[in-house]
Amino acid sequence: MRKNSIKNIRINEEVMRELSNIIRGEIKDPRINPMTSVVAVEVAPDLKTAKAYISVLGDEQSQKDTIAGLRSAEGFIRRSLAKSVNLRNTPQITFVLDQSIEYGIHMSKMIDEVTKGNRSTEEDEGTGGSE
Repeated sequence: MRKNSIKNIRINEEVMRELSNIIRGEIKDPRINPMTSVVAVEVAPDLKTAKAYISVLGDEQSQKDTIAGLRSAEGFIRRSLAKSVNLRNTPQITFVLDQSIEYGIHMSKMIDEVTKGNRSTEEDEGTGGSE
């Protein structure tokens, strides 16, 4: 089976949806930040393993605590996933911290600062030349 087959894409989406529901609604671990989202899931073609990319909105300590909480609840998450998703094998989940959303927000702020700086210098030059 090819890695990007339609079947594999559907499995990835279904596992991602159910994993989000489990993390949001069923896990009661206080280490897990309430602003945790599942960005993507890659299930191996043999359905034995899966990588779950997790994004946490918060500081670095909150991100580390959330990943530690998810790793400790891995057995519970896998059991819940087995009940909700009907697959031949329930994959062993590896949680990976995804920084892309936070990186995008940071870059957007930097671009906004640069464009504000350019606008203010253009306005200063424009008003100074007309006098």
